[in-house]
Amino acid sequence: MTENPKALKIFSPTRIAITILIGLGAASYLVAKDFDIKHFENISWSWNSTLWILIAILMIAIRDLAYMVRIRILTEGKISWRHSFDTIMLWEFASAITPSVVGGSGVAIYIVNKEGISLGRSTAVVLSSAFLDELFYIIMVPIIILCVGVSNLFPIEMQKEVFGVVLGTKGIFIGGYCFILFLTSFISYAIFFQPRGFKWILLRIFKLPFLKKWRASAAATGDEIIVTSKELRHKPVSFWLKAFAATFASWTARFWVVNFIILAFISVDNHLLVYARQLVMWVIMLISPTPGGTGIAEIAFEGFLEDFIPLGLAATLALIWRFISYYPYLFIGAIILPRWIKRTHSTKKD
Repeated sequence: MTENPKALKIFSPTRIAITILIGLGAASYLVAKDFDIKHFENISWSWNSTLWILIAILMIAIRDLAYMVRIRILTEGKISWRHSFDTIMLWEFASAITPSVVGGSGVAIYIVNKEGISLGRSTAVVLSSAFLDELFYIIMVPIIILCVGVSNLFPIEMQKEVFGVVLGTKGIFIGGYCFILFLTSFISYAIFFQPRGFKWILLRIFKLPFLKKWRASAAATGDEIIVTSKELRHKPVSFWLKAFAATFASWTARFWVVNFIILAFISVDNHLLVYARQLVMWVIMLISPTPGGTGIAEIAFEGFLEDFIPLGLAATLALIWRFISYYPYLFIGAIILPRWIKRTHSTKKD
């Protein structure tokens, strides 16, 4: 593969600094806005608090371990455990410093390819990872709604204009879910049944005058789907079951982090509702224009979970949540990156 300086530019110190400043600025504002010393006087740090925080950190480790298992499944063991760790950390690093609406998929393909995986297989690995993530969400949302209902899912009212239509929180969630369902179904059909037909449809759509400037990108996407289809369409059911099991473990651990952080300070009666609210939060963060959803994530945490947290503590717990589940990837990625560049660029990869 030819070198791709654009893929490495995303890891610039400026991007990292801006990301950290946005996140800390938003968190500091929220903490200062609701700060009242009386709210903290009734909270005491105990061995119980330490235990639950350690379990929350353990969930982060399980989340990343499950991602490592998944990438080894998708590459059929061609990336070692040690290099899987580097790959996942840099993948998370890229996601943390790019806007959620953009994502780090292009950089992820580059990272996997530099680990010695062919470009076609690297594309398949990244696209199938995204497919499995969306599939988890598509399956879990109706299950959780059946368990907790809809009436308690939307504690705050947010508004966003989409194609000239103003949507509230429920509308954003339903629209986001339907979009994810449609896109995942469409891409699944393209990968497993009609990859060339998918590319043909894309090119037809992007012949429209107001979409013409993105036609080259659409053609590239079509090519990626064709390559991915060749790599994946004949995989056995067991391959997909193992990959989805790893995906399920990773996302479940990711959401449980918040439950355990809250448990460190407050007794929670309805953990399933906390989990359900996070499913809604995830859609809100998905449309965030900020790197890694930073700033938006802290605000969403306070709005969606303040029912379970004493007045004035929501912002503080949001800050703890981001400090253990988001910021570590910025620092770990910055440490790993120079060594990874030296290792992967010293010899020519396929």
